[in-house]
Amino acid sequence: MKKIAILFFTIALFLSCNSENTKSSTDLSIDQSIINESIKDWDKAWESKDLNLALKHYANQTDWTNAFGARVQSKEELKELLQRIFNMDFVMAGENNYGENEITFVNDKIAKVRTQNIRKNQKWADGSKMDDRYINHLRIYQKIDGHWLITDHMISQAWPTDPK
Repeated sequence: MKKIAILFFTIALFLSCNSENTKSSTDLSIDQSIINESIKDWDKAWESKDLNLALKHYANQTDWTNAFGARVQSKEELKELLQRIFNMDFVMAGENNYGENEITFVNDKIAKVRTQNIRKNQKWADGSKMDDRYINHLRIYQKIDGHWLITDHMISQAWPTDPK
């Protein structure tokens, strides 16, 4: 009788773990789509200088640092910075060429996302053309009140290396 109880318990445990794993992978697929859409919104916002769309997926307390070292720590500060950036024609010149988003779920409420953008035809403040910029985005998303929001966003840049 004891062996049957242990066997029954083991099977029940296995089935509960198995059903949870299936549910989790389905949920993560939906979450992955939501995160990908939010990054598309960022790109659309950048192209159209749409401040509200740019801020839509950020948490109120967010830590954001751009490739030139400007750092803000709230959505309100980010709004002020993006207003200035969106009004700098030389910064806004150029085209984005994003690669695939590499999404890693730390757990069901935290995701790490890496994306590379090769920005072409951007200009310096004097109007001269920049070399292509290899820009890396590292975003941390947290599921807050049922919504995936960016709590941390670091943008870094690497200039192409000369193979000489």
